[in-house]
Amino acid sequence: MVKRTCFRVLATLLACALMFQPAALVAETVPVRHAEGLVHGFLVLRTLDGEALAEGDLIQTSKGDRVTNHLVFRFKNGSIHDETAVFRQRHTFQLVSDHLVQKGPSFPHPMDVSIDALTGQVNVNYTDGDKVQHLSKHLDLSPDVSNGIVFTLLKNVKLTSSLTLSMVAATPKPRIVKLVVTSKGEDDFWIGSTKRTATHYVVKVEIGGAAGLLAPLLGKQPPDTSVWILGGEAPAFVKSEGPLFEGGPVWRIELASPKWQK
Repeated sequence: MVKRTCFRVLATLLACALMFQPAALVAETVPVRHAEGLVHGFLVLRTLDGEALAEGDLIQTSKGDRVTNHLVFRFKNGSIHDETAVFRQRHTFQLVSDHLVQKGPSFPHPMDVSIDALTGQVNVNYTDGDKVQHLSKHLDLSPDVSNGIVFTLLKNVKLTSSLTLSMVAATPKPRIVKLVVTSKGEDDFWIGSTKRTATHYVVKVEIGGAAGLLAPLLGKQPPDTSVWILGGEAPAFVKSEGPLFEGGPVWRIELASPKWQK
């Protein structure tokens, strides 16, 4: 009886979702206010309790108006998160391609995802049990697709209300979701004894359609991601807190400080 009741409730919600789907959110491209260039940054990935899980490198190079952003985290348990995003910075930022590899014990569902943002072709290789499966799909991608460049975009926004971006999510089937970015005000942090102030952005995933309405009821709604950006004439990423994969825990990414041999 309980199962039948739950099924009827979900069926009713699904029917309502199909009849009264909200209007699609309008996606927005981000103007280039601060051109990206040569960067080599050092990062650390932690739990919210402060336990260090992985060490990271962010290596960025540019040629003309095309920038290659390579982020890799090497986990203590041998896992790897490796993402390379190529984008153009000509008046507005536009993703060209993104290649994400996640493998190892920290990732329950290892994946290799390639996105050609100019043609809309998405290829996903994932592990299902002991077998490697392949999915290939064409998506109608808008110029605001933000895979691999969200932090870059947030260094260039001036929010008065909210910003809507699109992203390709592989679950493992690729689909387009919306990212709604809002500002939560400012938070203070310290460099040595000097106080600095960073803008706190909140990034919410909007799945959309019937699946989006049912996601919170089924426990499928991804948690929000928080990103802190230091403003000024040379904006910089400071910290983020959010999941790296669907259903994953909230992890913190921070800047790492070099340690020298005594």
